[in-house]
Amino acid sequence: MAAPFSWHATRVTAADLGKSWHAGCPMGPSELRAISLTYWGFDQQSHTGTLIAAASATNALVSVFRSLYDARFPIRQMRPVAAYGGNDNRSMAHDNTSAFNCRYAVANGPKHWSEHAYGAAVDIDPLENPYLLDGKVLPPGGRPWLDRSNVRPGMVVSGSAPVLAFRAVGWGWGGVWSAPDYQHFSASGN
Repeated sequence: MAAPFSWHATRVTAADLGKSWHAGCPMGPSELRAISLTYWGFDQQSHTGTLIAAASATNALVSVFRSLYDARFPIRQMRPVAAYGGNDNRSMAHDNTSAFNCRYAVANGPKHWSEHAYGAAVDIDPLENPYLLDGKVLPPGGRPWLDRSNVRPGMVVSGSAPVLAFRAVGWGWGGVWSAPDYQHFSASGN
């Protein structure tokens, strides 16, 4: 029998955030929380992981991840991007589900803060759900999952548990963008 879903949120410090935060970021450590919660793994077992997110996003994210756990949607791992030295590419290459990272958006057009810099975005299973921008696959190891018609465990597709759970809390999915970002969900839809 699987462990029941559980969660708790704690305040974070600049030291906790490591290189995922720096002076000049749009959110300070006092506005963020470490949300530790239960998730269902690819090994069909319960695990506990941590997302760093805006304090104001806590209830929405708990609702989403409770739904994902109940649906047994598999997540590879869930660690703060600080565990990867604040390097989003390293986090994605490890198929890490994450939220806060004070960085600019990986997008065409003018330079602007990513929704991750506000703690209001989550990337789920990046290998199974890559971002396709101008023919470039991010992370590169996600190329085998570009065929969205061949649905495999951990893939986010229209009507899947993550899309429905995030929609229920009013968050948008990057999988519907012209440059699809299948891993990405955000409070603003951007």
